Order: sequence, then structure tokens, then C-alpha cells
Amino acid sequence: LKLTKYNFYLRKETMLNKKQWLFVGLFSLLGLLALQVPLTHLSGSKATFTLFDAFGPIATGFIGTLPGLLAVLLMQLANFVLHGAKVLDAGTIIRFFPMLFAALYFGRNSKLNFIIPALAIVAFNLNPIGRSAWVYSMYWLIPIACYFLYQNSLLARSLGATFTAHAVGGAMWVWAFNLPKTAWLALIPVTAIERGVFALGIAATYVVMNNILNFLVQKKFVKYEGLVNQKYVFKWKPA
Repeated sequence: LKLTKYNFYLRKETMLNKKQWLFVGLFSLLGLLALQVPLTHLSGSKATFTLFDAFGPIATGFIGTLPGLLAVLLMQLANFVLHGAKVLDAGTIIRFFPMLFAALYFGRNSKLNFIIPALAIVAFNLNPIGRSAWVYSMYWLIPIACYFLYQNSLLARSLGATFTAHAVGGAMWVWAFNLPKTAWLALIPVTAIERGVFALGIAATYVVMNNILNFLVQKKFVKYEGLVNQKYVFKWKPA
């Protein structure tokens, strides 16, 4: 009897691992496709924002923190193999990191969601140029505030994720590139629009993916009920 129970739990754990690997592969493929859709250009570099910035963070929201981070990393590595040699500069290298921190923020509400943007503010203002444009780093109080609203608001969770990516990227960018104070200040209104769009995109993408997954579960195409967040499932009522 003990051996039978052991085999059952071992088999169950193996199935869980297979499920996680399946979704790591699925999200990596979808993320790679999203990376091929450019949106805006990054000031001071050849790198660009892409549709991936609205898709990447949600991986951890479905398959857990570590598998989600692995999926995000694989997405970016695959894209680098395809395109990296053509646009390899400091900006391209820096772009590897912000999305990982955005996915970390979106996947779980931990003290890191408070600490990381706070450290980014400090790092930005330790730089002489950053210190001269200190008001720009005040954007990164947003993910700190969203830390306290995380559990009750998908939009706050999405805002926190995209501004955490922005905080990590901005703190690294100010040290890597000599953008003048005027450039940082000029980016303030642009950033507000850009991050607002990304936050709405992250939230919308999460809801859409959640409902697609729920549809597949309801139609018994897949058996991943535990990955569906019922809070964001549309309840269709017949006319």
C-alpha cells in the first residue's frame, strides 16, 4: 500500500513537471512571436519596445514564478539568436533584464516588489545625470504603491509589473548612456502614455489568455483547471 501511494505521488509530481514544461514551451513560442512586433524605439539605442512588453510578464501568472521566468528568458534568448547579432549594443543587453523583473513582480506579491523599485530609485540618483533629473525616478514609486494594492487589482498588478521593468531598465540606462537631463525630462510625458498602454496591455492579455485557457478546460481539450483564475473568467449568460 505504501509503495502504491508513493508511486501515485511520484506520478502526480511527474505530471506536474510535464505540465510546467509544456507551458514553458508554449509561452516561449508565443513570446518569441510577440518579440517580432516592434512598437517604439528606445532612446539612445538600436533596441525597441515590442508587443512582448505587454505579453512577457503574464507567464508567471499562469505557470508559477520559476517556470515563468524560465519561459521569459528562453523567449529573449531565442530572439537574441535570431536578431541579436544585428543590433548588439549595451541597450540590447540591458533589455534582457527588465522583463525578468516585470515577470517576477506579476507572478507573486513579495517584498521584492517593494525593494526592487526602491533600489532602482537609489541607483538612478547615485548617477550625476540621474540626480539632476531626479523627478523622473519618481515614476518608480508607482510599483511600490501597487505593492499594497496587488491582491485586489489586476490593473495595479500590471502597472507594478511594467513600472518595475521601467525602473530596472532606467536605473541601468542612466549608467550605460549619457542621455542629458533634458532628454530624461522630455521622456516624462512619453513614459506616462507608454507605460499606461503597456499596463492595459498586460491586464488585457492576461484576461484573454485566462479565458482561452478556461474555454479549453471547459471543452475538455486540456485538464489544467488549476491554472485558470476564476476571478477573471467571463460568465456568459444565454439570451
